[in-house]
Amino acid sequence: MTTDADNGAVSFRNPQYIVDTDWLEEHLDDSGITVLDVTAKLTAELRNNARADLYNPGHIPGSLFFDVASADGELSDRHAALPWMWPSADQFGETMAHYGIDNDTRVVLVARTPRAGIDSGTMWCTRAWWTMHHMGVDVAILRGGIEKWIAEDRPMTADEVAAEPATFTVRTGWERARADQLAVLAALDDPSTCVVDSLPASSFDGTDPGYGPRRGHITGAVNVSYSDLIESETAGFLPAVEMKAVLDSAHLLDEQRIITYCGGAIAATVDAFAMALFGHDDVAVYDGSLMEWSANPALPMVDPTNV
Repeated sequence: MTTDADNGAVSFRNPQYIVDTDWLEEHLDDSGITVLDVTAKLTAELRNNARADLYNPGHIPGSLFFDVASADGELSDRHAALPWMWPSADQFGETMAHYGIDNDTRVVLVARTPRAGIDSGTMWCTRAWWTMHHMGVDVAILRGGIEKWIAEDRPMTADEVAAEPATFTVRTGWERARADQLAVLAALDDPSTCVVDSLPASSFDGTDPGYGPRRGHITGAVNVSYSDLIESETAGFLPAVEMKAVLDSAHLLDEQRIITYCGGAIAATVDAFAMALFGHDDVAVYDGSLMEWSANPALPMVDPTNV
């Protein structure tokens, strides 16, 4: 975290992880920029209809549709039993190469939110960012999403572009940004690691059904809802001073190591991204999250409505 010595204003240590609409329009035609549209419009079967329903009728010029949200999407291990599990390094490298992304490419993630509360442009951007950043991509998120772009009367097109194949080398050490069930279980007895539930308080306290057979939260977790870090679901991240206040309320920026989780490791990446903005670089996202954890009765959970 850095502060402006003149006015005491809080600022992000890594502001380059977010770009605004002015910057993107100015750089749309740059040869080293690739824009990926990660909009989601999921069916009950976890198929993504956003390409046909939203991208094809109109998208930011030059942007490529990049399906992160499908259960077997571009950044999901297609052999895993659960959706949205991290891909292997080989799969990830092949995917980047297919989309024309090499290690010198700057990627900008854009999305819209077709159904508020269901298809969050914010969390699909941060899910893509979390995986891509840690595997070696120079990647940022468009603040305000495609909604802001359209509201400002910036160009849209129905024309598609084809990516030129490239070569991409995956960064080593990416595994540190991903936690599995065993890592979370170990963290519950480790005072140097804080486990963070990124879901709304109604899920944490058990008043909502949750994301599996059991209600409530992982024993020992603290609750910082992803929604408290944004102004809107269209990548409307809070200003630095307000975001820091939310993180400080749970002392997260003071924690040595953090593991975030949610229902399926999507909302959890919003909290993780927020901490990355402030330079906290020892954060992991629990891949299986409550879809995996709550299904195993041997793993500790608390349901505050049934205590």
